[in-house]
Amino acid sequence: MPLLYHQQQPTVMRMNNYTKLVEKFHGNDATILFGDVFPALDQIADSSVDLIFADPPYNIGKQFGTFLDSWSSDQEYADWCYQWLELCIQKLKPNGSLYVMTSTQAMPYLDLWLRSRLTVLSRIVWHYDSSGVQAKKFFGSLYEPILHCVKDSKNYVFNASDIEVEAKTGATRKLIDYRKAVPTPYKTTKVPGNTWYIPRVRYRMPEYEEHPTQKPEALLERIIKASSNEGDLILDPFSGSFTTCAVAQKLGRRSIGIDAQEDYVKIGLRRLSISTTYKGAELSAIQKSTARKNQKSSLMAESESLWQE
Repeated sequence: MPLLYHQQQPTVMRMNNYTKLVEKFHGNDATILFGDVFPALDQIADSSVDLIFADPPYNIGKQFGTFLDSWSSDQEYADWCYQWLELCIQKLKPNGSLYVMTSTQAMPYLDLWLRSRLTVLSRIVWHYDSSGVQAKKFFGSLYEPILHCVKDSKNYVFNASDIEVEAKTGATRKLIDYRKAVPTPYKTTKVPGNTWYIPRVRYRMPEYEEHPTQKPEALLERIIKASSNEGDLILDPFSGSFTTCAVAQKLGRRSIGIDAQEDYVKIGLRRLSISTTYKGAELSAIQKSTARKNQKSSLMAESESLWQE
């Protein structure tokens, strides 16, 4: 049985001893490493990855399969993050990019730590609508922070033209820029700023998988298009619903996804068309009913809004 995510500092010796517990699946330019993040990362060659998207557990008490996302303190959680981040940096190519997500309360720890090791190009705010009852005695959380970092601030991939969005000044309002020698209409498209409105994945959506913190394909599509090219290698050390790998596959990129939970690995095997069966059982998508999937009380929903991902 593969280990759960480490919450105690591993040594190199311990990491090497655990390597045998990582199971590998491969197909269609996608690789799944089933096991703990530390020995799995240890199996990836240094300076081999073009883009890393890391969306780890946030230390907010969510249940991921058999793993409870809870550390004894913010500092203990941050120390755990520093360990896998150090390994991720080793895996990046000299011109590689790293995107990191975590909770709003934990991001300052990671931001300060990463600043001394990489260049933080952007601090992105991914915001969305409410999923239910919001807080009534404080301002509820409706966003998640993302850091965009690079190893070399003078040599990195950023495909601006691939991610342009509508510029309302030119496309909708049809305004003219009279500051130029020859008055010129404003451009109809632009590179997105650092506040991204992208709806979260809902139960009724075709892309929905059985995972508590699934990220939207649209979010990963923007990141992968911007910071990688066709044929590049993308790494997601906490793959969960394997959205990163699925989008990478659609966009002609290679990918490596890591997860320690068997149920999520099964999602990856099916979603990436690596296998139609697992241990003799057929892999099939979730069958959605017409009834509401989640019958949480309003009290639980309000409580979650405080620590919303």
